Amino acid sequence: DSVSGVDLHPQTNNANHHTREISLTRLIVRRGQPFKLTLNLRQPFNASIQPLHISAATGKRPTEKQGTLSFFGVPDVVKRSPSAKAVWKVELDKGSSTVTGNLILTITPPADTPIGEYTMTVKHRDQEMVLAKPVVLFNPWCPDDWVYLKDENEINEYVMNEQGIIYRGSSTYIGSCNWDFGQFEDNMVDICLRMLDLNPKYMKDPGDDVSARCNPIYVSRVVSAMINSVDDSGVLEGNWSGSYPNGVSPSHWTGSYAILKRWFDTGSYPVKYGQCWVYAGVMCSVMRLLGFPCRVVTNFESAHDNDRNLTIDVYHADYGVRETPSPDSIWNFHVWVEAWMRRPDLAKDGKYDGWQVLDPTPQEKSQGVYCCGPAPVVAILNGETDLKYDTPFVFAEVNADCIDWLVKADGSKVNIFSDTARVGQNISTKSVGSNKRMNITDSYKYREGASQKLPEVLFRAIEQDVFYVIFRMFLFLWLLYIILNQHLWGILVGFRIELKSQRLRFEYHWGPFLPFPIPLPSSHVYCLFSNESKNIQKTLTFEISTCFFFLLCCE
Repeated sequence: DSVSGVDLHPQTNNANHHTREISLTRLIVRRGQPFKLTLNLRQPFNASIQPLHISAATGKRPTEKQGTLSFFGVPDVVKRSPSAKAVWKVELDKGSSTVTGNLILTITPPADTPIGEYTMTVKHRDQEMVLAKPVVLFNPWCPDDWVYLKDENEINEYVMNEQGIIYRGSSTYIGSCNWDFGQFEDNMVDICLRMLDLNPKYMKDPGDDVSARCNPIYVSRVVSAMINSVDDSGVLEGNWSGSYPNGVSPSHWTGSYAILKRWFDTGSYPVKYGQCWVYAGVMCSVMRLLGFPCRVVTNFESAHDNDRNLTIDVYHADYGVRETPSPDSIWNFHVWVEAWMRRPDLAKDGKYDGWQVLDPTPQEKSQGVYCCGPAPVVAILNGETDLKYDTPFVFAEVNADCIDWLVKADGSKVNIFSDTARVGQNISTKSVGSNKRMNITDSYKYREGASQKLPEVLFRAIEQDVFYVIFRMFLFLWLLYIILNQHLWGILVGFRIELKSQRLRFEYHWGPFLPFPIPLPSSHVYCLFSNESKNIQKTLTFEISTCFFFLLCCE
């Protein structure tokens, strides 16, 4: 044999790759960052005559085109496919001794390689052998990785910290519970990799699924789906009934590892039972292990907009009318996670990079699967509800209007009460480096009634319809002048602007009144025009509806 031995230096490599907490004996590295191993040959090494050929493969059907198979070597004269993606690199370290055959190899998996366990093989002379089976994770320390986070303190909190706090209760009485994420406990790597391998997309096409694991957007959606067990072999079974047969109450759990280990040890059978904060805590553990910066977030007075109309509708029956059940609801609190990643699929300029909402609690299907996100927090803030993934649903959770309707006998509905401020209160997460609660509501929504610049979309709407608006206002002033000069009825003009998370509603109200005190029915005839936008985006068009008002006049 030409190879006498291999030293993977797991302790040194794992320390350099911030994976020492996971294992001291298993090689676990992060993509986009080099690691070293020592290859001992029985004879001197002559690169030009007898080069080293190395391969790295992951998944059942690895191919160069999908980035799941890479060929490289010393020297790098390996024949590759023209369509090869995610090519690994190797360099011969200066400390190597070619005379004695002691080779120190510096190997770098690219920053866009799929995460997972790899099999590395080496071929020298006529011998081919397995060199190593490293596990490759996302790398928040690498600027070229989509999960890169610049602040070291935030990485320590959102990737390395195994202890956390989850907030529960109500918006007026915020409680907290300690949560042990335990992302570096024994077998957590195998648990998380099994989770990826059991997802339905992998079952359907293992090659495509493993290839897509280069993308943190894709992986985060898979994890979101696999934490619940509604339509797959997921980790947790939900239960909100108050009765927990053959399982335990969700409040029993104080950490993720006991849940994940039970799921792993029982052949991936769903663990009973969980609710939103348990789902979120378990997902945060998996995400941190895989290398995502991740945190648990609680939204108080959280809306569930079942019909996705951005309102929470409550129906009250008029006399003799059958009650109409509401499909929508508001929870005292709801818990999800945020993961930090880039979103080049939405914008190349980084506009939507940063925190993304992911919700593993099974509420509504997303592209046919019970998962939610990633939805950019900045898109939720700006009401850009046309963006992937599930942004309208999350937007409604923090920003929906609560509307009470009176349902009449003829089926018509009358708005009897609206509350634009109830939903989305005290959105909270644990602070960096301390156990204090951090209120992040302002990152999700603009404060009610706060003065701010009118959004760009307003100016665009005015610009598009400026002549139309001027004409209508001129008509109104002309009619007002005639009415007042002819001693006719006056006009009461009411004007209101409602600014709520850049959803703008303009209403001009008109009501007849006399200049002397005579009781009249409180009839209102309106409006000049109303202007409402539901989506704020660069290509938004406003729907402007105009209705003429009627004047009752007398000589």
